[in-house]
Amino acid sequence: MDTIRAIIIEDEELGRQLIRNYLKDQGDIELVAECENGFEGIKAIQEYQPDLIFLDIQMPKLNGFEMLEILDERPEIIFTTAYNQYAIQAFELNAIDYLLKPFSKDRLLEALEKTRQRIRTKQPQEPKIRELIQQPLDELIERVVVKSNNRIHVIPVDKIRYVEAQDDYVMIYTHEGKHLKQATMKYFEQHLDPKDFMRVHRSYIIRLDQVVQLEPYGKDSYVAKLKDGPSVKISKSGFKTLKDTLNF
Repeated sequence: MDTIRAIIIEDEELGRQLIRNYLKDQGDIELVAECENGFEGIKAIQEYQPDLIFLDIQMPKLNGFEMLEILDERPEIIFTTAYNQYAIQAFELNAIDYLLKPFSKDRLLEALEKTRQRIRTKQPQEPKIRELIQQPLDELIERVVVKSNNRIHVIPVDKIRYVEAQDDYVMIYTHEGKHLKQATMKYFEQHLDPKDFMRVHRSYIIRLDQVVQLEPYGKDSYVAKLKDGPSVKISKSGFKTLKDTLNF
């Protein structure tokens, strides 16, 4: 079998060392890079084009799922993490394996054998990985990662003013500008904190503390005026809920 080029993406040195030691006697595995965070991981993947990555989930700067979301093309993935809450989703969505720390050498070798089989049979995995990375690490998200013109923007949730549906994408508006992201309104509706955000129209989610005024806009429709000028359409039901919530 041809050599499998691999990268370790793990923020803890002991974690990287463990995997490195486990791989030493695997003659068909070439370790081409080690990375401490998701930003380094993206650069290394783009530079080395590996066949396989060993990927931690909880990392600084970008977590593992956020890193995968930014990549245009993804290698095979073995998750290595201390968090077990996404193991079921990983197996269901056809990730090669999900190694829960601390894991043994035999457990890693078992995952490697699955990797060899997938590469040998050229089994497609892209659609499954796309589903997997849409699962947030927590029930409520604290930031959103967007790639634009080869730049990565990390947007804290408290900077979001409102979100607008645009076909298969959403436009995220902040005081600094706007960012287009491939995602659904349903995703944001489910994972933005309902104490701070509300879906007021099929096409809009707004941050509640941005609303300064509610006004009618034609028959059975309304607008919410936000701080610093912009107006957002709200539905009849959205108007009632928003009015009750804000005591307008």
